Amino acid sequence: MIIKSADVVVTSPDRNFVTLRVVTDEGLAGLGDATLNGRELAVASYLRDHVVPLLIGRDAHAIEDTWQFLYRGAYWRRGPVTMAAIAAVDVALWDLKAQAAGMPLYQLLGGASRTGLLAYGHASGRDLPEIFDSIHRHLDEGYRAIRVQAGVPGLNAIYGIAANTTAPGNTGKRYDHEPAQRAALPAEEDWDTRAYLRHIPAVFEAVRNEFGPALPLLHDAHHRLTPIEAARLGKSLEPYDLFWLEDCTPAENQEALRLVRHHTTTPLAIGEVFNTVWDYQQVIREQLIDYVRSAVTHTGGVTHLKRVLEFAAQYQIKSGIHGPTDISPVGMAAALHLGLAIHNFGIQEYMRHGALTDTVFQQSFTFTDGLLHPGDRPGLGVTLDLEAAARFPYQAAYLPFNRLRDGTLHEW
Repeated sequence: MIIKSADVVVTSPDRNFVTLRVVTDEGLAGLGDATLNGRELAVASYLRDHVVPLLIGRDAHAIEDTWQFLYRGAYWRRGPVTMAAIAAVDVALWDLKAQAAGMPLYQLLGGASRTGLLAYGHASGRDLPEIFDSIHRHLDEGYRAIRVQAGVPGLNAIYGIAANTTAPGNTGKRYDHEPAQRAALPAEEDWDTRAYLRHIPAVFEAVRNEFGPALPLLHDAHHRLTPIEAARLGKSLEPYDLFWLEDCTPAENQEALRLVRHHTTTPLAIGEVFNTVWDYQQVIREQLIDYVRSAVTHTGGVTHLKRVLEFAAQYQIKSGIHGPTDISPVGMAAALHLGLAIHNFGIQEYMRHGALTDTVFQQSFTFTDGLLHPGDRPGLGVTLDLEAAARFPYQAAYLPFNRLRDGTLHEW
């Protein structure tokens, strides 16, 4: 099965997506997601200008050799742009192989290890009434686990909460599902760590009192805390039995997690911005985390993220694969096939794509009674409508950035 052509499709239905479409001499078309939120064109260029010419004429079945060729053969390794490009190729080849075999991808990965994947949704609000309403809506939609993000008194606009029109550059549009604003410049948001640390425990106390002890609750600190601040937050949230505390401190300083781990038993989820198994070596080996948060799209594809999760399984660390709307339906499908097959599945992030996205990407995965399933169509189960994609050209969009009250740039 020889690769005859490969095209990079950039489309922006509800947001920007980068898709690699690989076609074989047998007429099969495989898809891979290469979307990197706010830096989409960098990956599109890497693919179009440097990777696609290397694919033509290669054996589409040679997935491992192609992965090593693109990783080791380039000499310059790792990083989100490179690993997203490699992931797109890898997922497209897995899609082709499974189509050629007449099986859904998860069957080639060892078959199903469960009937469905527990998914969590994203509830948020500027105050408790809004948060409660959001949680109720998610429960009505069938979610069995909920991430809770709360506004902080005195702050205009922060990650995961409805934007405030007084924040410079902000449109006022609620952006829980898509923080990248379509604009020429990124929006500025504000931050106060002490106010956040005072406020968040009371939010979870109120949520537990309202919704009871059984509902799995998650929270994302989004890299904004120092190690000792993260330790304090984890400890203060222990009475509310979180499923996990995500990205409590910037992941570059992995030793910092030793301090956090020493002070709290709140489970930790890390890795959203990691790209390779080498990023995880210390945190997995020292058992400093409980959940791996990488996306198939940003971590070298199915081939490489499966390696990460097999490594994690030796230490009873589970998956929590990244799955917001900046992961396209192609990347989401790949995550579901992988999650269904591995033994150490933990939970799957799931945010519904918009109606326009669903017209561009036809999907076979389902969400029923809180569980996701990739479906049983051969391959990934996703097709790309090229005519529909062409109707939505790329639009410049950036993730926001943070400043403290004194103007210091801070982690967003």
